[in-house]
Amino acid sequence: MTENSLWLGRMRGPVKMVMLGFSAVVALIFVWMLAGNLFAEDPYDMFDMIRPAGKPLVQLMLFAFGGLLLSASIYLSDFKGAIEPEAHGFFDIVSLVCSRLAMIATAAIVLVMFYEVVSRYVFSAPTLWANELSLWIAAFVFLFAGQYAMQQRSHIRIYVIYDIMPRWMQKTADVISVGLICTFFFALVYGGYNDALRRMLRMETFGTAWDPPIPGTVKPAILIIILLVTLQAISNLIADWNKAPEHHSPADEIDEEEIEQIRRTLEDK
Repeated sequence: MTENSLWLGRMRGPVKMVMLGFSAVVALIFVWMLAGNLFAEDPYDMFDMIRPAGKPLVQLMLFAFGGLLLSASIYLSDFKGAIEPEAHGFFDIVSLVCSRLAMIATAAIVLVMFYEVVSRYVFSAPTLWANELSLWIAAFVFLFAGQYAMQQRSHIRIYVIYDIMPRWMQKTADVISVGLICTFFFALVYGGYNDALRRMLRMETFGTAWDPPIPGTVKPAILIIILLVTLQAISNLIADWNKAPEHHSPADEIDEEEIEQIRRTLEDK
């Protein structure tokens, strides 16, 4: 269990058990709520999910679902992807956890849209919440994806000039890049902190029929995740400081596995 562990080690088993426990709780509450809706005079609906005040079962459902997302993200972050570099330090782990959360969220968007398509075109009963929920989730996926791209060093970089620089000049360029990221972060906080705080404190809603608090949650999340991106950039700079210089070529972009799959497909035809 711990041989291939990335960072959890002996905690991988307990984290998995916690994830399964939250999964069971979520499933039981969902079945209970679904059964109750068949007989209750005041059934639960998606409006209750964003306004759970006075409904303990909905609050318990949201708490269990949040625990499931967190534990699943932590558990999945302990597995190294085939193209992922080795994680170094605390901020790399945080970024990996957030990347797994984004992965789960992407699957959630697919499920929401599938439900909407079936509901709309098969049962002629379109929802009032699927579009807003998809936008809400996608906003966080976009933010977490930027953080993950920074951790993976997979953001857009132009190596034509960088590769011919001596190592000391490459380090200088890296310092300048991180300095610009820090400057952007401080400018963003300076210009957007009061607005984000105001929207969060009043939980500003989206102004639609379902009316989720998208501005009240996404606005502060932008500042928080940009902070994490900035810290990740600083962590990358420190981790890469004493590494040997890398040289890049067009051959680095070739995916041999994909080429082999294309070759097998053509041979089958």
